[in-house]
Amino acid sequence: MPRHRRLRKVVAPPGFHGFKPYGVVDISQDKVELLYEEYEAIKLSDYDGLNHENASKLMGVSRPTFARIYESARKKIATAFVEKKEIKSVYGNALLDENWYLCNECNARFTIPRGRSQQQCALCSSANTKNIKGEK
Repeated sequence: MPRHRRLRKVVAPPGFHGFKPYGVVDISQDKVELLYEEYEAIKLSDYDGLNHENASKLMGVSRPTFARIYESARKKIATAFVEKKEIKSVYGNALLDENWYLCNECNARFTIPRGRSQQQCALCSSANTKNIKGEK
């Protein structure tokens, strides 16, 4: 029996439903499905500039698992670019948490574990945070 997959924490779903190649007449009917957790891995690592260790903590997965998610996302995006395929965002194995915070010191996004009331950053322990509920 396969092991149960843990849900991956995602701040917010992608702000798009998909991307299509511009100016391509004969677009492939095949679509590349980019999972929410793959989008989150690309965003945390490439857009926010976090290293894999810190990004994995924010997503609630191990560093090797984060690396696999990240590599899968990069492979899918490269396939879509080279083979002129549409990218479609799909839910995947994600946990969308409404109680996310942004650290104003290191720009990390994090949640507050159950039973803990302090809003300290998970990475730098700063109390200079703000709730980003509902933001994308």
